[in-house]
Amino acid sequence: MLTAESQSRFNNPPIIVVMGVSGCGKSTVGAALAQRRSLPFMDADDYHPAANVAKMSQSIPLNDADRWPWFETLAKTMLEKTKMSGGVVCGCSALKKSYREFLSKQLGLPVVYVLLNGSRALLLERMSARKDHYMPVSLLDSQLDTLEMPDDDEPVVIVSIDQDLGPLIEAVETALASFEF
Repeated sequence: MLTAESQSRFNNPPIIVVMGVSGCGKSTVGAALAQRRSLPFMDADDYHPAANVAKMSQSIPLNDADRWPWFETLAKTMLEKTKMSGGVVCGCSALKKSYREFLSKQLGLPVVYVLLNGSRALLLERMSARKDHYMPVSLLDSQLDTLEMPDDDEPVVIVSIDQDLGPLIEAVETALASFEF
C-alpha cells in the first residue's frame, strides 16, 4: 500500500476508486470527491445486472462469477468517462486484490484506490439506517470476510470512516495530493 509518506509519489490520478464494504460511505465520499475535483462520479451499484441485484436482495452474496462481467462493464464505463472529462471517481467495493488488479489492468491508466475503513459496529449502524437499498444488513459479514486489505505495493489510501465527511475528504485529498504519476 502506498501512503502519503511513501517514496513513490502520485499526483492527480485520472481515476479514483473509492472502495470498501457496504455501508462505508463509498457513494457519499465518492460524490464529494468528484464534485471537489470537477469530475463525473459513478456509483458501481448502478451498473450491477438485475441478476446480481436480485441475488443480493435475497441475502445471497455475490461470487466471482457474478462480479467479473460487472467489473468489465465498470472498466469500460470508467474509460469512456475519463476520455470525455479527463478523469472519473467511482464508488466500487473492489473487495479483493484480484478485482483491483483487474480494474487497473483494464483501465491502463493511473488508478488510486481509497479504502474507507471502519469497524463492524459502525458499518452495521450505517447499513441499518439506510432506506431503500437492496443490500441487506445480513450480507455485511460476507463482505467483511471477502475484503482483502491492500498490500504494500498497491496504490491505496486508507481512511477511517469514524469521522465527519469534511475531515474525511480533507484527509483523502491530502493523501492524494502527495502522490505523483
